[in-house]
Amino acid sequence: MKQRSIGNFQVGAVGLGGMPMSIEGRPDTDRSVRTIHAALDAGVTLIDTADAYHLHADEVGHNESLIAQALAGWGGDTSGVLVATKGGHLRPGDGSWTVDGSPAHLREAVEGSLKRLGVDAIGLYQFHRPDPQVPYEESVGALRDLLDEGKIRMAGISNATVIQIRQAQEILGGRLVSVQNQFSPAFRSSEPELRLCDELGIAFLPWSPLGGIARAGELGRRFEAFGQVAAAHGVSPQRVTLAWMLAKSEHVIPIPGASRPESIKDSAQAPELTLSDEEFARLDQAG
Repeated sequence: MKQRSIGNFQVGAVGLGGMPMSIEGRPDTDRSVRTIHAALDAGVTLIDTADAYHLHADEVGHNESLIAQALAGWGGDTSGVLVATKGGHLRPGDGSWTVDGSPAHLREAVEGSLKRLGVDAIGLYQFHRPDPQVPYEESVGALRDLLDEGKIRMAGISNATVIQIRQAQEILGGRLVSVQNQFSPAFRSSEPELRLCDELGIAFLPWSPLGGIARAGELGRRFEAFGQVAAAHGVSPQRVTLAWMLAKSEHVIPIPGASRPESIKDSAQAPELTLSDEEFARLDQAG
């Protein structure tokens, strides 16, 4: 697979989002492991997870443990695989999502993630979501300290605004390597953050990059361009969507969630799909 950069680490241009394998509607462990192995076989070397990707209150880190299990059972070399996890979100077990961005919680969360992933240092650790009860500089300051202590090798932020990206870059002393925000054909409000990441040379990791595209036919004119371009190339609208994102910036690395081997196999082929300038313009204007 074609490569892109997160900090000084090279990864495949399309990653794997692990959340669907651990929350509501999750598959059994066997299918999840096969999905992760299919991703690795296809050249995916970025796997995104979080300690909050679980269902029940007593299974914090379910997805991290699942990924560690799959990596241990894969027959290939995993030294080039970057596992990116996150902290600062919580799931009490009643279906809700809450936040805790306190430095104390983030420190505790990192220790838990280290144990579940079975590593001495986390490759990429991301502050999952701003906590309105905690000053942003305190939360990001915790990541800075964890970097300095060697608990994490790289630091990123998620669900961030332009102002927060600039603030985090300053707090981290220029060591911010990634921003993970929602971005898809149906959700483009993070365009300013994407442009800033491009300007700063920071990886932009769209989460839920395929959100809404599965219903492209039902949604009418807003997304019809994706279906038309897909038909012209004889590929899925999902693959076209990822190719469009990759064409927007060399710093974009989509992380489509998957819970079936077939899904990630299709997504992993997106970097090989070349869109014409006219096709890219049509897609960029759609929606």
